[in-house]
Amino acid sequence: MSGAGKRRVATVALVVRDYDEAIAWYGDKLGFVPEQDIDLGDGKRWVTMMPSRDSGHGARLLLARAVGAEQSSRIGNQTGGRVFLFLETDDFQRDHQAMLARGVSFREEPRTEAYGTVAVFADLYGNLWDLLEPAKSF
Repeated sequence: MSGAGKRRVATVALVVRDYDEAIAWYGDKLGFVPEQDIDLGDGKRWVTMMPSRDSGHGARLLLARAVGAEQSSRIGNQTGGRVFLFLETDDFQRDHQAMLARGVSFREEPRTEAYGTVAVFADLYGNLWDLLEPAKSF
């Protein structure tokens, strides 16, 4: 694609049951910060959260409240049980300990892979995430 200019994946939609419970969980448990919360009318909101205030280089989460049975059936299982999102950190031990102290449910013990230190955790809906500190040489 010649001449496309700068591009990046900037926002990832995450289907949630309730805006406010999701905002609270991602804020309290993972330390995410709200970026936008815009009322769109009819109970719909544009809610985005970032891992931290200075994380402008990664994707933000768009908390998308499920509407109807089809979307509700996807809450917590958007990828058929595979890890869905990757929370990258510069200090695995610091963040792993903080998340454990806040009650985040890890599905495994931390392990070292060629690409870095990693452990799978579940969010409030059961979506699987990796907490990942990339290897320095990877």
